[in-house]
Amino acid sequence: MQLIEDLRAEHDLIERVLGSLRAFVTARLAGEGDLADGARFMAFFHHYAGDFHHDKEEVVLFRALAERAELPSDRGPISALTGQHRRMGGLLDALEGLLSAPLEAAGDRHRLQELAVEYSRSLWRHIDAENSVLFPEGEERLRRAHVPELPSRPMTEVERASREAGLELIATYPPQHDPEVHRGDGCIACPSHGTTCQGLEAEWWTDLEWEDMEERRGGGD
Repeated sequence: MQLIEDLRAEHDLIERVLGSLRAFVTARLAGEGDLADGARFMAFFHHYAGDFHHDKEEVVLFRALAERAELPSDRGPISALTGQHRRMGGLLDALEGLLSAPLEAAGDRHRLQELAVEYSRSLWRHIDAENSVLFPEGEERLRRAHVPELPSRPMTEVERASREAGLELIATYPPQHDPEVHRGDGCIACPSHGTTCQGLEAEWWTDLEWEDMEERRGGGD
């Protein structure tokens, strides 16, 4: 499905700009980095990651999964991932006041680093959960519902400009790796697993899928 391939490609760019954001924050804490670049990072995450990418996920993919594949939207993966979008938007709003202004108030430096780490780690894990669980499983369920493709949309001029800014920021601040972030495939990668979502099998599987699993297990004995 082309829409999902597009969303995966957008994830690749968002991941790299997250690493670049961490490098920029490291530079800021060392008294370096251009304050104007803070606003450019905000534009990328607000307009490209949010208005463009997350909007396509929610308005096109998530809605199709709920309405055409008849999957629950008030619980499980769709609800959990939509909630993560909202939570990360709140973290981004909190970052905005610190990222492009002098760090003068007591605690500003610590708060900036804390928010950057929490935002980047949350979004990296969110991307892992979508790439490894929601996209392949959602595409399969849409296929079963005879939905081979979903519409996308072109970027607005503002969204395109924010994407170009992201590419320039990657070149200026080479992405920083975070060795302490826990990443991986499957529901275990999702920040909501075990809290607001009990995992794909518990939330989406039908009785037939469970029966098939039991039969395959029995056949292996």
